[in-house]
Amino acid sequence: MKDLAGRTAILTGANGGLGAYLAGALADAGMNLVLVAYPGNGLDEIVRHAEQRGVKSVSLVADLRVGAQREQVVEMARAAFGGADLLVNNAGVEYSAVFHELPEANVREVLNVNLEAPMMLTHRVLPGMLERRRGHVVNISSLAGKSGPGYQEPYAASKAGLVAFTSSLRATYRGTGVSASVVCPGFVETGIYARITARTGRRAPPLLAPCAPERVTRAVLRAVRRDQPEVIVSRYPVLPLLMLTTLSPRLGAWVTARIGTHDFFRAVVEAEKRK
Repeated sequence: MKDLAGRTAILTGANGGLGAYLAGALADAGMNLVLVAYPGNGLDEIVRHAEQRGVKSVSLVADLRVGAQREQVVEMARAAFGGADLLVNNAGVEYSAVFHELPEANVREVLNVNLEAPMMLTHRVLPGMLERRRGHVVNISSLAGKSGPGYQEPYAASKAGLVAFTSSLRATYRGTGVSASVVCPGFVETGIYARITARTGRRAPPLLAPCAPERVTRAVLRAVRRDQPEVIVSRYPVLPLLMLTTLSPRLGAWVTARIGTHDFFRAVVEAEKRK
């Protein structure tokens, strides 16, 4: 979908660190916005900033764990703009923990918000997109979904699910004018990573240093305009490591451990316990 100006985008997690940057980038591309967040702190300001860029914007505080509130998201897009041309599933929840010590409610929350909600929102927007023969879904995954770091089981599983979900969507709707992309950032200098460092004082390993959020927003727009299946975003090249892990899972796991990924999340868990 090359021409974005005048189209409509639904963006979830719009008031998060990355969400605010995505809202600005979509507005700069000329897209009208349905901005969704829970809770809605700062959402009105993001709407104002979007409208200052000359687009129309509406907001909705919606708990994506609740099916009826997911439906409200799609209904608002339909009422305000006649439907959505782009859905960006950005909302996410993360807990760093020893898996058996993580409460089951937290496990369910991660899977619900990170995987079930994107799938069900996509399920609801697809009929309108297919009718117009125009639409795109972007799922914001993570390198965690490609490499499975320790102490991140629910998060990694949910993000891996988004990768597979996107691949299946592309295959099912090929040739209809509707497509999907998955964007897999590593650590980003905002959002979840910023909250982790603020709480614990831990920094990512040098080879996994966080990238600027603007790189992720550019990747999202590029994925939509070029209909890219998957985009990996990181400060340093990680594709060779991912390819190595595919070819030799044992060797890939050894290299990942040597880089310090697991040690980083172990330190985060230990820092949280001390608090």
